[in-house]
Formats: sequence, structure tokens, C-alpha cells
Amino acid sequence: MASIPEYVNENEIAQARLIADLWAPSAPFEQKSGCETWTVAFAPDGSYFAWSQGHRVVKLVPWSQCQNKFCIDEYNNTGNKSHQKQNSDARKNAAAEHIIDCGDIVWSLAFGSSVPGKRSRCVNIEWHRFKFGRDQLLLATGLSNGRIKIWDVYTGKFLLNLMDHTEVVRDLTFAPDGSLILVSASRDKTLRVWDLKDDGNMVTILRGHNNWVYCCAFSPDSNILCSVGAGKAISHSMYHS
Repeated sequence: MASIPEYVNENEIAQARLIADLWAPSAPFEQKSGCETWTVAFAPDGSYFAWSQGHRVVKLVPWSQCQNKFCIDEYNNTGNKSHQKQNSDARKNAAAEHIIDCGDIVWSLAFGSSVPGKRSRCVNIEWHRFKFGRDQLLLATGLSNGRIKIWDVYTGKFLLNLMDHTEVVRDLTFAPDGSLILVSASRDKTLRVWDLKDDGNMVTILRGHNNWVYCCAFSPDSNILCSVGAGKAISHSMYHS
């Protein structure tokens, strides 16, 4: 059990303040399997917040709307009419929220944004089904059935279905360099690398774990991928994007 060092005064440790609770609706999802809320994620630019509400559903919320709501709740009893009016006007111009039915229990979420200058790893780049622009923002959802579904955040539209894992997709991470390289970690003891600029084709399979792979993360320069799995195993892979 972790302990606080003797030189630290517990009374001086800042306490985090609860802003709000987000509650999943009880209807109309009663008949859908799984009520677990496993994961949440922020978009890289802070524009959107995603959370799995259970019942196979993910809610995409423009973060400015949440902030405005929190501010209004906080100032409701202060009589600050000007502040409330500003937040009301902001809500009218805000981006839309979306409710996404992923078709199976959602275990992992990750946002990815593209940089047009980053070329695909695909040798044949004459034609692609998807051409991601500078303003593209994607959401990857890892499911209980081993599938990964890719969504357009701004429209809520389903784009791609990545199918190769045979077990639960426990974690997802995009390379932070805007290349739209996605890595998935699964209970099938593997990590898989996907190139979304090449229409989601799988680049490679990373092996080395003897048990479930729980999570993965890129270094800030996107050159090193780390993963951790059952049995306290840590795998480091050099991966140049």
C-alpha cells in the first residue's frame, strides 16, 4: 500500500473538486446487453469528450457544452445574469452531440486527428476510400467481440470496421503525430497496428505477451510503443511512423 512521505503535510495537499456527475440514461436501452461504463476519452484538442454509457452506447459531447453547463450550475444562485446569457449564446453555436450504438459492449475509446502532410505507409496510394483532411477528428471504439469501429466525431457517422482480433479489445491509442496510426491491445495476447490513412488496413501484429494485453501508449514523438499485460509483462517496441 502506498504511503505519503514524512516530509509531505497531508493537510497541504490540494483536494480535487467534483465538478459534476454524468449519469447514463436508463431508457431506451434496457434490452441491450451490458450496462458497464468502462472508459472515457478527450479529443486531442479538447473539443469533444466521449464516454461509454453502457448498453453498447457511446455518447459524444462537445466539451464546451459541458463546461457551460457546469458554469451555469455553479452560478445559478449568484444572480449573474450576464454570465448565464453568455453561456446560453455559446450553447446555440456549439457543435452537436451524438449517441452512438456500437453493437457490442465498449471496452476502449481513442480519439485521432489527422495531419495532411503525414503520408500513408501504403505503397499503392493511387486510390483510397477515405481522404482525411486537416479538420478530421475520428473516434475508435474497441468492443467485446474483438472488433474496432471507427466513427466521424463531427457527424456521428460510422466509417470503418476493423476485424482481426479474436478477443476483447482492452485498449486503443493513436500515434500523437497525426499519422492516424492506431494501435489496439487485446485479450488475444497481441497488439495490432492499423493505418487509417490506408483505409484501416492492418500494418503488423506485435507479439511477445504471454497473457492478456491491458493497455498501450506511444511516446510523444510516436517512435516508441509501450504495452503492459497480465503477469506484469512490459513490452517495448520501436516503431517509426
